[in-house]
Amino acid sequence: MSLTDILSPSDIAAALRDCQAPDSFSPKKFFQISGMSKKSSSQLKEIFRILDNDQSGFIEEDELKYFLQRFECGARVLTASETKTFLAAADHDGDGKIGAEGINLFIYN
Repeated sequence: MSLTDILSPSDIAAALRDCQAPDSFSPKKFFQISGMSKKSSSQLKEIFRILDNDQSGFIEEDELKYFLQRFECGARVLTASETKTFLAAADHDGDGKIGAEGINLFIYN
């Protein structure tokens, strides 16, 4: 399964266009534009599984900086400040990584 099986390719493209400039990435806005904020919990878990590059069950900081590239291979890498801000917002237990539940809570809050 790929992200385009769950999300519209045109929505993904629009979300990526919105954050092309360095330090312009807003996770909440990206989730809204891409359509992720309208998906069910089970669909978000599948998206999370796809985004979890090493299939560890978590998205760590090293994976998070390549978040946009998981949607399109030519997309930019998140800046260090964007990565840290995203991680801090979605890491609800402070362990330095995001679990599927953390991303669900972040999207829906």
